[in-house]
Amino acid sequence: MSIETLAQSSSLWSLLLRFVINLIVLFIVIVILYYKNTKKEEYVFSFFLMGIMIFLICSVLETIELQMGMALGLFAIFAILRFRTINYSVKEMTYIFTIIGISVINSQAHIPPPVVGAVIVNSVVIGAIYILEMFFRKRTLNSFTITYNKTELLNPELHQDLLKDLSAQTGQKVERVKIRKMDLGKKSAELEIFFREKINL
Repeated sequence: MSIETLAQSSSLWSLLLRFVINLIVLFIVIVILYYKNTKKEEYVFSFFLMGIMIFLICSVLETIELQMGMALGLFAIFAILRFRTINYSVKEMTYIFTIIGISVINSQAHIPPPVVGAVIVNSVVIGAIYILEMFFRKRTLNSFTITYNKTELLNPELHQDLLKDLSAQTGQKVERVKIRKMDLGKKSAELEIFFREKINL
């Protein structure tokens, strides 16, 4: 039996083949693209398990051929996006949606030719994420807040000296500074500094 025939069948081996493809795509998206750019390892476990479970749920719903059950199942899956998201940024939510979409597509779509079709669809998703990460990382500044004691450098005329001093203290190439709070009594200020990280993609 060829790989193409296996991918189109409803056997356990077909499920395992599609599962392996889905797992490889999840690894590329979560580890190589997401984690390498954000360094947020606390979400990696959740993303992987979510992708795996959604793939298996959709595959089981397909095997028992319940059209209404499939519709309700997909509705429940996308309703996951409404769970408590207080600690999730917009970017994390977008990755969650992407992982759900990838897992549903890999479990349900039988795009001819089977293997090539799956590779093309997944490659489009991976390529889009890669290009967007590259494009926006070149233009996006990271930031964090520090307490700064050299308030004399906050004079607008000494702005370049301030940037050089902050860059030397933080080890980052500081490009912009925003004053959040000032305490003239303690001669200190709370600054939000903006810097650009090196791209390692």
